Amino acid sequence: MNYKLNNIPERPAKPRQKGLTMVMDKGLSLRQVEDFIDVAGVHTDIVKLGWATSYVTPNLKEKLALYRSAGIPTYFGGTLFEAFAIRNQFDDYRRVLEEFGMEYAEVSDGSMDIEHDKKCDFIRKLSEQVTVISEVGSKDAAKIFAPYKWIALMKAEIEAGSWKVIAEAREGGNVGIYRGTGEVREGLVDEILTQIPEETIIWEAPQKEQQVWFIKLIGTNVNLGNIAPAEVIPLETIRLGLRGDTFDYFLNK
Repeated sequence: MNYKLNNIPERPAKPRQKGLTMVMDKGLSLRQVEDFIDVAGVHTDIVKLGWATSYVTPNLKEKLALYRSAGIPTYFGGTLFEAFAIRNQFDDYRRVLEEFGMEYAEVSDGSMDIEHDKKCDFIRKLSEQVTVISEVGSKDAAKIFAPYKWIALMKAEIEAGSWKVIAEAREGGNVGIYRGTGEVREGLVDEILTQIPEETIIWEAPQKEQQVWFIKLIGTNVNLGNIAPAEVIPLETIRLGLRGDTFDYFLNK
């Protein structure tokens, strides 16, 4: 940090298991990636190349190399996995991961229906090759799961080999763990936390109000995902009590 302030919450050093900031790259150019790393790389734990943008992204290997040189892991969005899975090209997907030197992969079923046993089998197989992040929840706002189902799905995927499970919200933060207005489904989150260790969950929280809510509920070192590149520095100030939303929240803790 640039100067000393007392009563600032502690942040674990990278690489860390909790307090993760997962950034959504929806198509940054190489120059934009360089600028992003220069400004916010130190506060970024992992970058997702959103949904299947990697399929059409120019200079993909060069982009991945930039992140790699900065020590920031990357992975392709779960929709890309689903695009391969629905076409019965799972082995091709594994070869793509190898070709591009990917060390992480996301397994999701937000856009297609997959029997959960089969999804867990995908997780088990991929976890032999890479670190797996799986996602629970649908991108369809009409599909609302009861809390017990979220818990059962998360438990099974962790047991199958997922390093972290993502609580779905999409890039807009208006499905899954949120209502259509972006409001947190508080009862759902509370129920999940009674059974699933908070450090194993990445809560998608693209909106500032959602980030503030989770930081106040769980603490500075909650795992948050789908953060826009330009919002990494603002999020870090919220984590540290240096923005109005959490300004006095950590002073006496």
